[in-house]
Amino acid sequence: MTEFVEAMPPVFRFAPSPNGYLHLGHAYSALLNADLARQSGGQLLLRIEDIDPARCRPEFEAAIYEDLGWLGITWQQPVRRQSEHLADYGVALDTLTGLGLVYPSFESRAEIARLVAQREHAGGWPRDPDGAPLYPGTAKQLSSGERARLIEQGAPYALRLDMSEALARAGELAWSEQGEGPAGERGRVVANPQAWGDVILARKETPTSYHLSVVIDDALQGVSEVVRGADLFHATSVHVLLQKLLGLRQPVYRHHRLLMDDSGHKLSKSTRATGLRELRAAGATPDDIRRRVGIPLAPLS
Repeated sequence: MTEFVEAMPPVFRFAPSPNGYLHLGHAYSALLNADLARQSGGQLLLRIEDIDPARCRPEFEAAIYEDLGWLGITWQQPVRRQSEHLADYGVALDTLTGLGLVYPSFESRAEIARLVAQREHAGGWPRDPDGAPLYPGTAKQLSSGERARLIEQGAPYALRLDMSEALARAGELAWSEQGEGPAGERGRVVANPQAWGDVILARKETPTSYHLSVVIDDALQGVSEVVRGADLFHATSVHVLLQKLLGLRQPVYRHHRLLMDDSGHKLSKSTRATGLRELRAAGATPDDIRRRVGIPLAPLS
């Protein structure tokens, strides 16, 4: 006798950082997630990615709730705030450390910039998909005793993923792409995490990173559909690597187009002409926002 397992409703999420006010690009992503959740009978979660205490402010978080509510978007409660769940990321970091995949590096940003300049002068140095140079240091060569001594002395450090060891353990990686990558990638996409080098997973003063926290959050919240901007397409390679290493379920990804300003650059939180607060103050309606970002008007309830 065949056993039928009831499919769980899909779970989407919108995850802004409260380091500025929302603009049209955020509206597009939030509305797309909300519409897909409604059309599929799924759930929409709201997550506040506030691991950067220097830039994240309460007034920006309050404005997120206000702007989304004005757009007519509703979400499941409670809202997950990353700053309240640092212990979850610490557990994942301890797991990776126990596997021998994490090491501390002690170079300052200025020292790293000098090392990169030296290597570029000597014949070039690779950069990650976002254009930042790969880590050029030699911290992996330090002995465990030397690492312990530097940490005990209070030296600043970043905890990095040993990419070569991580790839040897994980094997081939891929993800299901239902949107479209920068070069039209769709369907089964082979991951290329080595393009990022030894990425930072945490710092002495910040016990997590975007890469680590987003993977843990999606898993703990049961997110099955990650709908986000195409600027994060390449970062997905790192995310599926961490999912494999930590034994986490991999969601389906749908990367969407980015909204650009008149000069062809991605919208910024400092661009007042596209800020939702400014547009609302100028008399725009939620339907006006949908038209501007190219999303069909919501059906009447």
